[in-house]
Amino acid sequence: MTQSLSETGLPPAFPDHTQLPESDGTFVKNFQEHPQSILLTDSLEITLQRLHPDGQYAIGQDCGIYWRETDPPEKGAEAPDWFYVPNVGPLVDGEIRRSYVIWREYMVPIIAIEFASGNGSEERDNTPLSRLPEGTNQKPGKFWVYEQIIRIPYYAIYVIKTSQLEVYNWVNGCYCRLEPNDRGHYPIDRMGIELGLWEGSYQNQTQRWLRWWDNQGNLLLTGSEQARLERLHTEQERQRAEAESQRAEAQSQRAEAQSQRADRAEQTQRDAIPQLLGMGLSLEQVAQALSVSVEEVQRLR
Repeated sequence: MTQSLSETGLPPAFPDHTQLPESDGTFVKNFQEHPQSILLTDSLEITLQRLHPDGQYAIGQDCGIYWRETDPPEKGAEAPDWFYVPNVGPLVDGEIRRSYVIWREYMVPIIAIEFASGNGSEERDNTPLSRLPEGTNQKPGKFWVYEQIIRIPYYAIYVIKTSQLEVYNWVNGCYCRLEPNDRGHYPIDRMGIELGLWEGSYQNQTQRWLRWWDNQGNLLLTGSEQARLERLHTEQERQRAEAESQRAEAQSQRAEAQSQRADRAEQTQRDAIPQLLGMGLSLEQVAQALSVSVEEVQRLR
């Protein structure tokens, strides 16, 4: 008798993003990591709206990218501190993402960024996946997974302690380390932006941060920076309008004073004409004495 499929003991389907572990249980290693991730995401909003007017993109921050089925599942995942995936929605079947399962969605992240609390050796680990003599698998390094399995086009390592930034580009099957441009930035051509270091204050921390620039070298601003810039612009416009109003008022006052002086001068002439004529001066003589024309004398007499 032929067994039905339900009786053949097929292995269960691999868990989806809602069932997979969303953390490996380790602590965030320094107080800069979360603000740094927020800074990268916040300042990229306008660029992402331009690249994805349909809203189809996802940003991962300390979220697992599952690249291999393992037991336990988290051994088959890497969790970049920050990564961007184009052309996938922020939700899966109406639910907020808890992880990114590469073989279910196929779309590879454009860039992954690691914030190294140590010297960066863990983030540069190129150990391949291999079978150890005792029969267990050798845990592969992050660099090898990103380069050989997921094949993320851009991989950045920021060593926080030394403010050292390394950016790699996937070319012909391997990562090539990029050189910065004349501005000291690393072009991320697929996004039309540049990645570099910026020294300043963000969320009550003054230090060097990873920031984005456009391909013209203009810093991409966060929402709060943009709001401050707009408030400054509004205040400058108000001050310019006030100064223009004051100039116009001063000009009006000068014109009024000039008109009053002209009226007083005319009245003085008007009063002087009969006196001069009464002294026996001719119209021509009066005009010469008052430095006006004969016609003006006749008008004012």
